[in-house]
Amino acid sequence: MPGRHDGSAAMGRAPVLVAGGAGFLGAHLCRRLLNEGCTVICLDNLDTGSRDAIESLREYPRFSWVRHDVVDPIPFEGPLSRIYNLACPASPRHYQADPPHTLLTCVDGARNLLELARRTGARILQASTSEVYGDPREHPQHESYRGNVNVVGLRSCYDEGKRCAETLFSDYGARHGVCTKIARIFNTYGPGMALDDGRLVSNLVVQALKGHSMTLYGDGSQTRSLCYVDDLIDGLVRLMEGPATFRGPVNLGNPRETTVLEVANAIREITGTSAPLVRLALPPDDPKRRCPDIVLARRHLGWRPMTGLKDGLRRTVADFSLRVAGA
Repeated sequence: MPGRHDGSAAMGRAPVLVAGGAGFLGAHLCRRLLNEGCTVICLDNLDTGSRDAIESLREYPRFSWVRHDVVDPIPFEGPLSRIYNLACPASPRHYQADPPHTLLTCVDGARNLLELARRTGARILQASTSEVYGDPREHPQHESYRGNVNVVGLRSCYDEGKRCAETLFSDYGARHGVCTKIARIFNTYGPGMALDDGRLVSNLVVQALKGHSMTLYGDGSQTRSLCYVDDLIDGLVRLMEGPATFRGPVNLGNPRETTVLEVANAIREITGTSAPLVRLALPPDDPKRRCPDIVLARRHLGWRPMTGLKDGLRRTVADFSLRVAGA
């Protein structure tokens, strides 16, 4: 199967470094790699990462954690085979808490990790984002679309930071021979999301489980393309392990477009809540439609999402139920 590497090959390979490995996607990626036999080094400063995620991964003898902020130079000299850069807050609530640091995490963090890849000869993957398309005027969004981003808006520290990181990855690949990969990640959800993540699925699930009013921003007609986390992680691994000549950018997301209201109603049904829906004003620069064109991912990676929305939401609600009850 494209993108999958067997455990025996992974066991004989130099370690994999996952920057941001204590975050939502990072922890899932670490577990996937560990289960495939890799030795994994998690690099995370725990600003938004989860100490619980770190503790749950310590059961693997091939896992280690280094507390470090990627904004600072990375004094690592050991061998590495792969570097995944997932080191940046992805929730508006979190990345807007300190916009300058978010921007530096995207830019300086990318440069420091690229320099590490250059020194070690490792392949390196940038976890970019659909936010590089801004509030898109093209639909669905193809990788050739250059986007509609407000460069001085509330979200620009993240949007523009990720766009600049893509430029650095492209330039390092062209000028320094580093094997770079760029994934543009669309809305992802699943077990392990922070309870205070602040994004659509986590907000609605927590509110429903607590019996609180469920908040909708806007009239609920804006759309998202929700991809279950296991599918997304599979796409990242396939991209990293695919041909060196296919570097991206490549969209990874669910091409099935769903309105925010449809998501809210599905969560209401799964949780059995009777909590009312409350509509608030749409935040500035919030995209009205978001849906990936995944032709490149299908063609070059043999990848597409496999988990249906209802199934994924049920698994997410089950996980959240346990954590909300214990909070």
